[in-house]
Amino acid sequence: MAQNPPLIERLAPWIAVVALVIIWEVTVRVFDVPSFIFPSALETAQALVTYSGPIAMHSWQTFWTTLIGFGLGVAVGLVLGFIIGSSRFLYNACYPLLVGFNAIPKVAFVPILVVWFGIGSVPAILTAFLICFFPIVVNVATGLATLEPEMEDVLRVLGARRMDVLLKVGLPRSLPYFFASLKVAITLAFVGTVVSETVASNQGIGYLMMSAGSQMRMGLVFAGLLVISAMAMVMYELFAQLEKRMTGWAHRGQNR
Repeated sequence: MAQNPPLIERLAPWIAVVALVIIWEVTVRVFDVPSFIFPSALETAQALVTYSGPIAMHSWQTFWTTLIGFGLGVAVGLVLGFIIGSSRFLYNACYPLLVGFNAIPKVAFVPILVVWFGIGSVPAILTAFLICFFPIVVNVATGLATLEPEMEDVLRVLGARRMDVLLKVGLPRSLPYFFASLKVAITLAFVGTVVSETVASNQGIGYLMMSAGSQMRMGLVFAGLLVISAMAMVMYELFAQLEKRMTGWAHRGQNR
């Protein structure tokens, strides 16, 4: 039966954050690091308050752009993962191509997307999509492709067709892989969006950080980094909780 973790374990992430902030502030002050090189935690917090309006506006731009790109990645990743995982031939044929595509730095696609779609939100959405769909495809395809042969043989003897096996056994079995990939994909989607915004946009946190960096306002740059991290962590935790609810049966042994 699942038990609630001790209080110290529930507070562990916050303790780690507080310790990191203290180390950050003390290190900057002890070594007297100039703020235009590495701002202190206090200066970063002041920038968050001072520029709260622009930060909120650009954060919203980055957030919805990332979610659209992520949504496209989930849709395409599910369909492509199901197609590849349903056939051993397609799995062996397409997997090396996917690995080769994933090895290409996605920033290399940004100039191409700018030529095709111009500067704005579309390149950021597509960059987020390109960088996040790979783990979804791989995990769904792996979940389907690694279905136990013995189980499939039994189902086929009982009269199940190949599609019945995939839909009624393969897909449920792939759910833990799928939800695990969502946690990875959403963080990668933020990376893709911000990378594109630094090059091909006049909105978003990436654009704000580049603009602030060119003016040596490093406190604002680090504030942007914190906002990106916070958004990614919130979305990660959201999908982690969704994973627990939807695939608790796959992790029941870890809850004791």
